[in-house]
Amino acid sequence: MQVKIQPLLKIGTFLLLFTFTSEEVCAESVIKSVQLIIHPRNEVERGTNVSLICQAEVSHRQGSNPNYEYKFYRDYQPLNTKQTSSTDNLYSIPDARVAHSGRYKCTVVIEKQTMESNVKDLTVKGLQTPVLTVDKLNLREGDDVTAVCTAEGEMGSLTFFFKHESEELYRMRTESDRVEQKLVLTKDTKNMFCYYSINLDITREQSNDSNVISLHIQELEIKPNITVNPSTYVIEGDLITFSCSVDVIYQNNPGLRTNLIHGRTTLSLNMTQTDYRMSAKANDSGEYECLSSLGNVQKTSAMNITVKELFSMPVLSIHPAEVFEGELFNISCHINNFASERIQMNAIKYSIFQDKTPVIDDKTYSGTAGKASNGKYMCTAEAKGIFKESTMVLFETKVLVSKPEITVDGPVIVNKPFWIRCHSENGSLPIIFSLKRNNITLNRTNEFYFHKDANFSANISTPSDISSYMCEAENNGRVSIKMSDKLHVTVIVPVENPLLTVIPVPGNIEEGSVVTLICSIPKGSPPISFWFYEGSGTAIYNTTVQANSSSYNLTVKRQHSGNYFCEANNQANVLIKSNIVTVEVSLAMWKKALIAAFCMLSVALLVLFIVMRYKAKRGKRAMAGKLSVKPAGPKSDSLTLSLTHDTHNSDHTGAELHFDALMGKVTYGT
Repeated sequence: MQVKIQPLLKIGTFLLLFTFTSEEVCAESVIKSVQLIIHPRNEVERGTNVSLICQAEVSHRQGSNPNYEYKFYRDYQPLNTKQTSSTDNLYSIPDARVAHSGRYKCTVVIEKQTMESNVKDLTVKGLQTPVLTVDKLNLREGDDVTAVCTAEGEMGSLTFFFKHESEELYRMRTESDRVEQKLVLTKDTKNMFCYYSINLDITREQSNDSNVISLHIQELEIKPNITVNPSTYVIEGDLITFSCSVDVIYQNNPGLRTNLIHGRTTLSLNMTQTDYRMSAKANDSGEYECLSSLGNVQKTSAMNITVKELFSMPVLSIHPAEVFEGELFNISCHINNFASERIQMNAIKYSIFQDKTPVIDDKTYSGTAGKASNGKYMCTAEAKGIFKESTMVLFETKVLVSKPEITVDGPVIVNKPFWIRCHSENGSLPIIFSLKRNNITLNRTNEFYFHKDANFSANISTPSDISSYMCEAENNGRVSIKMSDKLHVTVIVPVENPLLTVIPVPGNIEEGSVVTLICSIPKGSPPISFWFYEGSGTAIYNTTVQANSSSYNLTVKRQHSGNYFCEANNQANVLIKSNIVTVEVSLAMWKKALIAAFCMLSVALLVLFIVMRYKAKRGKRAMAGKLSVKPAGPKSDSLTLSLTHDTHNSDHTGAELHFDALMGKVTYGT
């Protein structure tokens, strides 16, 4: 079925026009404009009554009474919606506050039509000064006071601040115009005030400070008094007594707590009832603090104590610093100073330990270095109940270098450089390696602190030179020198001057015979690889053998005539080309015999032909002739047969028969 497009388009256009016209006809009112008016003005002071008037200019059909829907917005958020038949609508803001500042607009909706007014800014200036009140003016240090900060009538997101001079006591964010908070004040808090701020979209407004309230705070006399006996300067081991006392008025107060603190350590929790005693140690020097607390109030007093060491920390030393196996070493333990007013030097007792196991109860020890002597050593010193330990000292016996091993990295080729490696399995670092040849030092390493091997570059001109190399290692002077064995490794000799030989001799080779090509070298370490080539460079054979020569048998034909050569190579990877040999292949003997027989047959036929010819021409005359067979040339495979006939009158007549064995044809001439 075919559809006519043109009539359908016309119908669609008519329907669209009809629909549009119908909507225009049905719309009884048309909004022409909407305007927002702020009265009395856009910028007012706090407390002003502000009116927002939304006016709409509307055209409507006579007799119609459309219904208007008005919507007011602040900062694009809906505030109020009202329906009326009036062409304007009022939104009132009585007693305007800073929180009412913002961007305002209105919209008018009639039937399905909507139109917005322009956006206008309303700015309300001035925040109300807050009022601060407290529940009491006289209080004791540590008591709390209830403070109220009021900004009557303010609204929005408010943040209230309570302050003493520049010190902030408290802050709180709220939607209310009033904040009440209990505050704990110190004796230094005498004058207090408050203020608040309001956060608008792009600005932050702050109020004036409130009234200032002066408080009278009675100080708690609980600051402790700290005393030390016998004095603030003592010697390690002395008995120290600490006392913390407070005013007698508070001495028996059940809520009072007095602590003795040294650094971050609380030594006593009940100093109001008992003293604190301790035996002084060297690390007890420093500040000691008495801390009294009653409720939320804390008071402190402090005193510095100096404790002199009874004797210094023992020091362990080992001599010599480096000891090899079998050598003697000495360990000593000593102190640098002691309090001579308390003890004598001989009153200090020493002990030496190895891995926490006692070695000797003395200040010195001697031993022979070995595996058993390895370990961590320390010593102790003790006098008048004071016990001190030295730091640990690690002692490791140094191991003499072991006999070095001499090896090579990679293949060794005559007249090419290679690397010799010297390695010792055991031996304390650093180790010094030397490379020697026939007992002459060629090279010597620096001291190696991280490796037990060294590499040296070397070269040899003959295979026997390899055994002249040796390694030397030492790590404790000449007495520790160790020599390796002689170097024994496989030496590769590069191939030299390959020679190609042909059997039989190249000038006497017939077709069908077996020719042997022999490629040989005077020098070269096996395995040897040989390649045989024709004159064009085409390889005809290759092989790898454990000998200095190789051969290849070839059954020849006439086309095998030409030049031949060979190449040789081994692990030295130096490819050498031989001499070139020319081979010529001649006919086989049976072919030559066949040619001769054929020639004889041809001669017989020729003679018969001549005889019959002469008989026909001259009758029965006597005939004499001579037959000869000779090659066409010195190296030709063609034969020429000659027949000469002598008549009685000495006239010579004759014929020649030429036979080319290669071409397989016969030519006749007279």
